[in-house]
Amino acid sequence: MVKIFNSQNFEGEVLKSEGYVLVDFFATWCGPCQMLSPIIDEISEDKELNMITGKLDIDESSDIAQKFGVMSVPTVILFKNGEVANRHTGFISKDDLKRQIVNIINK
Repeated sequence: MVKIFNSQNFEGEVLKSEGYVLVDFFATWCGPCQMLSPIIDEISEDKELNMITGKLDIDESSDIAQKFGVMSVPTVILFKNGEVANRHTGFISKDDLKRQIVNIINK
């Protein structure tokens, strides 16, 4: 299940979380973000990955986007124990995104 992150819950839900948290930084007006959204939904249901998955609207939580240097969307950041473990900017296929995540988790 995809969580909705914002300025109020980001620290507690992402930065203070143990384990992996995948955050999709998006904007409602962004075409590639709309294409990526169902992929993020599918990734969130993948039990093999065993991580929290969520989305953050950069227009509603610009402070968080700025803190992590998100200059274009979509940007997907994988956090491990509150630290950035991987990031990808632009559209990415489900297979490629899952491959990146699995490579980081299995390091």
